Amino acid sequence: MANGNRNKLSIWASLRNAWKVDDIRKKLIYTFMMLMLFRLVGVILAPGIDYNLVQTKMATNDLPLFDLVNMMTGNNFQNMTIMAMGITPYINASIIMQLLTIAIPALERLQKSGQEGQKRIAQITRYVTVGLALFQAIGLVSSVGVIKAGWYNYMLVGVSMAGGSALAMWIGERITEKGIGNGISLLITAGIVNNLFNGMVSLTGKALVADSLTPWTTLFAVILVSLAMITVITWADMGVRRINVHFAKRVTGRKMYGGQNSIIPLKVIAVGVLPLIFAYSFMTFPSTLIQLTGGTTTGFGQWWSRYMYSTSPWYLLTTAVLIFAVTFFSPSISFNSEDMAKNIQQQGGAVPSVRPGKPTADYLKRINSRLTLFAAIFLALLATVPSLFARSTSQSLPFGASSLLIAVSVILETKRQLDDLLINRNYDKIS
Repeated sequence: MANGNRNKLSIWASLRNAWKVDDIRKKLIYTFMMLMLFRLVGVILAPGIDYNLVQTKMATNDLPLFDLVNMMTGNNFQNMTIMAMGITPYINASIIMQLLTIAIPALERLQKSGQEGQKRIAQITRYVTVGLALFQAIGLVSSVGVIKAGWYNYMLVGVSMAGGSALAMWIGERITEKGIGNGISLLITAGIVNNLFNGMVSLTGKALVADSLTPWTTLFAVILVSLAMITVITWADMGVRRINVHFAKRVTGRKMYGGQNSIIPLKVIAVGVLPLIFAYSFMTFPSTLIQLTGGTTTGFGQWWSRYMYSTSPWYLLTTAVLIFAVTFFSPSISFNSEDMAKNIQQQGGAVPSVRPGKPTADYLKRINSRLTLFAAIFLALLATVPSLFARSTSQSLPFGASSLLIAVSVILETKRQLDDLLINRNYDKIS
């Protein structure tokens, strides 16, 4: 009864109910204050940057990496603050560690060795985050061409921005530990919401002072595309494929067990935003390496600059293929149909019209393959919609596809955690 009612509550109703519970209210305040700290620190400018040149490039829209890095940093990369890299190095480090635990047996054993092993993996991830932040900061910012002359300015930029990423990582971990929701995800969402708000304000300002209807048409088109994408993303994120399982009756001593139906929920978009983040991160590395190895004076650098800009057909196709491939690879890490079928059989359960054992495993694998195919196509299309819109209208959207997917997913997941906290405290208005 509680589960059914809590799903009907809006996020505002959940927040209103949570505010009435003392310990949950403290968690909400702590989360809000830490997010405020993250945004306030994000206005500190990084040393070693020629900000007159930054302003010039902003005015001429000559910063091609904006749409790749800036979409999840809340304009911090655009403004060249110490938070320019944001939390993205941590995300990249986490992805790298996940892949390494599969490739390196020692890390796999460490991951499966319990809580101490998980702590050790987390510590290694932090070190990798700082190293990546240092490398990416120097590479990406130098590719923009706004670092002052002198090797020490390059080091100032790298160290200050790596320190900003380390601070962002610390804030995210504190939110996860003492606040509500996943801190890392909430930091990304804060930047996304800031970008969306600033973009809408900018478009509205242009429309108010315009002498024609074109800016108003653009504003309404952006609003319609935004609402449509949010609706579709919400529908897909909440989508679940329910597999019915019937448990046979069995008698143990004087008690009878089983004889009831249960449901195994398989999320439609089980991979989340991992494929999108991986694809975008992968596509930023060539730009970084090109700048570090001669810039656009090399043949490959000129080719990349000419054919692989963010709205080019080749760039969109490559990104879509990467997303499609990673989507198919990710479920093979987390979903094991044979283990799931074995657990169902050991508990005396069976999927209706499917024989236990290998037929059940094959059935589950077939269902998961179909869900994965849908997720791969959906994410690949989702990643190209904003770029196609920008290419056809010459007006960029104030968000990225992965940005909206992350924001919607994080908000829904935070609401679920908030409702779970209320239910665990037997809050009577939730039931």
